[in-house]
Amino acid sequence: MKRLATGLLLCLACAGAAWSREIGEDTLDRLPQVDVFFLGEIHDNPVHHRHQARAVEAIRPAALVFEMLGEPQVAALPEDRGDARAMALATEWEARGWPDFAMYHPIFTAAPEARIYAGDPGLTAVRRALREGAAAVFGPEAGRFGLTTPLPEAQQAEREADLQAAHCNALPGEALPGMVEAQRLRDAALAQAALLALDETGGPVVVIAGVEHVRTDLGAPALLRGAAPGVTFLSIGQMEDIPTGRPPHHLWLLTEGVAMREDPCAVFETQGG
Repeated sequence: MKRLATGLLLCLACAGAAWSREIGEDTLDRLPQVDVFFLGEIHDNPVHHRHQARAVEAIRPAALVFEMLGEPQVAALPEDRGDARAMALATEWEARGWPDFAMYHPIFTAAPEARIYAGDPGLTAVRRALREGAAAVFGPEAGRFGLTTPLPEAQQAEREADLQAAHCNALPGEALPGMVEAQRLRDAALAQAALLALDETGGPVVVIAGVEHVRTDLGAPALLRGAAPGVTFLSIGQMEDIPTGRPPHHLWLLTEGVAMREDPCAVFETQGG
């Protein structure tokens, strides 16, 4: 089958969330050519990581940006990417709270020559953003990535509601604005890393991140579009339930869920939340 047409590519790369299309996994073998690919995931779903590895193998990126890796972890990566255990230990993968590294390892090996970039701003920076705001933490490029501009009231409310729902409605209301700032910092860090990788390697660049971070309306793709309007990108979301309305990704896949997933709200119930 032919690759997606050029006109469709331009629509996808520039339209934000105004255009969205469901795809099957075979489409991952013939994605259009863009500068940056955002491949979203639900972190503990092994199917999502298999799809990411399949796309990476087809894209053959010059660089991979991982939400899961900060600068110290990238520096600690062993040269031999074939040794999954060594990579997991060197990056303290599971100790830092990420799911089984075995699910992610095929993504690394699908592009063995790709340069690895850090997409995680680090726990210290995230904690500061909770208190001081994303712009104060991000540095001199905060304005370029939209962090010095307050979110529109409706978007602020939407993001606070989404965070509250994701935390089982157990968060105090006064904590939500800071958590939105931490989320904005993470999105900006991913967009900045993608542009750095593109500048240093020539691309294409693949960004591996949670599905919310790759939203075209308010995630890393939106910030990249504002910071570098001439850069083409494609956002692919993965979800386990039929979405309501139009998903905020250019392309999206519906997959099976995780059969034995623990109840994420149990920890709040245990704490009396």
